[in-house]
Amino acid sequence: MGEEQKSNDPENSRNYPSPSTTGEEEIRRLIDDIESIATLSHTIRVFNIKWQVIRKKLEELSVFLVTAETPLPPRNNHNQNHYQQNECLSEAVAAISVTVRVCRDLANRCINVSYSGKLLMQSELDRVISKLDFAVKGVTDIYNSSGVVTGDLALVVLKPGLGSGREDMRFYVKDLWTRLKIGDTQMKRQALVSLNEVIAEDEKYVKIVIEMGDLVILLANCLDSTDSCIQEQCAFAIAAVSGFSSYKGVLIVSGVIGPLIRVIEKGSLKAKESAIRCLEKLTENGDNAWALSAHGGVTVLLNLCSNYDQVDVDLIGPACWVLRNLVGVEEIKRFMIEGDAISVCIRIIKGRDELGQIGAAEFLQSMASGDENVRQLVIKEGGARALARIVDPKSNYSFKSRESALKAIENLCYLSVESVNMLIGYGFMDQILYFLRKGDTSMQELAFKSACRLCGTSEDARKSMGDIGFMAEFVKFLEAKSYEIREMAAEALSIMVLVPKNRKKFANDDHNIGLILQLVDPKEGNSGNFKFLLSIILSLSSCNHARRKIAHSGYVKNIEKLADAGVSDAKKIVRKLSANRFRNMLNGIWHS
Repeated sequence: MGEEQKSNDPENSRNYPSPSTTGEEEIRRLIDDIESIATLSHTIRVFNIKWQVIRKKLEELSVFLVTAETPLPPRNNHNQNHYQQNECLSEAVAAISVTVRVCRDLANRCINVSYSGKLLMQSELDRVISKLDFAVKGVTDIYNSSGVVTGDLALVVLKPGLGSGREDMRFYVKDLWTRLKIGDTQMKRQALVSLNEVIAEDEKYVKIVIEMGDLVILLANCLDSTDSCIQEQCAFAIAAVSGFSSYKGVLIVSGVIGPLIRVIEKGSLKAKESAIRCLEKLTENGDNAWALSAHGGVTVLLNLCSNYDQVDVDLIGPACWVLRNLVGVEEIKRFMIEGDAISVCIRIIKGRDELGQIGAAEFLQSMASGDENVRQLVIKEGGARALARIVDPKSNYSFKSRESALKAIENLCYLSVESVNMLIGYGFMDQILYFLRKGDTSMQELAFKSACRLCGTSEDARKSMGDIGFMAEFVKFLEAKSYEIREMAAEALSIMVLVPKNRKKFANDDHNIGLILQLVDPKEGNSGNFKFLLSIILSLSSCNHARRKIAHSGYVKNIEKLADAGVSDAKKIVRKLSANRFRNMLNGIWHS
């Protein structure tokens, strides 16, 4: 039986001549063989654990062999030692070639289940694992004795062109991984720059990076590099990967959170920007909030925002957005509020940085959302006042800052009568009216939508708006090109004229009544808008002065047609007008 075992052992077969050189072609073939077997091993359904170990060892060997395609660099200019190292490498490559052939034979036998027995196959797999482990140690020792590979001597693998196959792309990324793993500082920098270039050009490279899990872990580890360039490039690469939702889990498992937070604490500006951008993406999933908190990230980000006047302004807004993503966890939100997050945000809003103002405003809204106590605390500490100052036409803030401030005011103050009355005291309505009348198109539309929401908050708000001239501005928007704007204007007016004082003021302008009656045209088929226009007319018909104007208008037939068509509010208006005519007729008879 011993003789039979000997004849079946590929290591003793004369069909596999050992290589005699370490030429590039031989090593290239060996790398291809290793890649092929590693891929083949994924299809094996038996001895899974052992094949996982074999695959890992093969991948480790591949890393060193990619570098071995160029001659090893001499160390300390000792040429004799250099030649001895290359001779050792030649012997190692020959031994690895034989072991790789054994792996292929064992893989085929496991796939075909063509082995004599499980115990015998387990023994053969253990033996090849041992040989692979010895080979990995051998090539590691060779490279350790020669020092790291330097950029000047390493073979440059050309970047695959457009339309290249996946294997070429994977080989290129693996080469970059090798350089990042065992290269000197300059080579690491070059490898990271090249990696970021291809990631930016083609997202297929991102998938390859993710599939090479060890590369992601290596990138995470390199975030702690003392070399600012390496740190910046790693942070940029990880941030790019975080932009893909399906890959965020891999980043979390690879341990990027802790290093990213350390970068925010002590890294360069560029590295910090990428780190914060990455954390913003990762924390979009609330499940990752605890991971950031566990590494002290909440405190680090709050401290950064607290010292906003001492750090680069470009970091403040993104930092606020990360914190905003965390408020969904009640314990973290309470921790942030106790950490003075509200007053920090208000101080940022009072500053001049646009991104900071937007980020802080959104952070405040998120903290106060659904929490009346926090909402009141924000207002009490001056949040509404600070936001209203941004909207003030006399101030010099950007459109985006004003847009975020208005949105925050609506979410924080439009929810209670007290808060709205406070805004009135700040002169907020005059600010909105100014932009309605004199703002550019974008700001005018923003002010219009905010005013429409404001008139629905309280009767006091409607009275104040009626007093200072909002109704005339709403009337102008009844003829806007946008159907949405026309409908919003009609709805706002239908709410405004519920107030008797506003109703009388509106009816005093003949143009107002004439325009609304004219717009209620059954031919237009504008039924969605009719309900608000008819609501306005119905309210006006409660006023004697307005009712007479409606009855004598040439457009009253429009309402009668709608009443004949069964429109409820139109019927009510016709009944009111008819009752008024009947009373007038009786009055005429009584006084005759």
